[in-house]
Amino acid sequence: MSKYAVIQLQGKQFQVQEGDEFLVDQLGREAGEKFEVTDVLLVVNDQDRKIGQPLVEKAKVSCELVSNQKGEKIRVAKYKSKSRYRKVIGHRQYQSTVKVLKIV
Repeated sequence: MSKYAVIQLQGKQFQVQEGDEFLVDQLGREAGEKFEVTDVLLVVNDQDRKIGQPLVEKAKVSCELVSNQKGEKIRVAKYKSKSRYRKVIGHRQYQSTVKVLKIV
């Protein structure tokens, strides 16, 4: 890992490199749309490290929204003993795949 950054997106932190793709909760954007993340907490470029207090000044990460999709289905089971109560429901979270284009 020669060049990477730690960004904050939707209240979660991600360690990203140029060319990486990662999943986040669904963004309110269309597929193919480009955007910039200015909440950069750390930038490492070989031996040069910039640590934010809390954010690194003038640092940004250019990203592109690759696709919007649903995540894997999880099963949620509710159960109460001695009362014959059992309930199983499923849930699929909406997600977006984001690709990192450039770390500045």
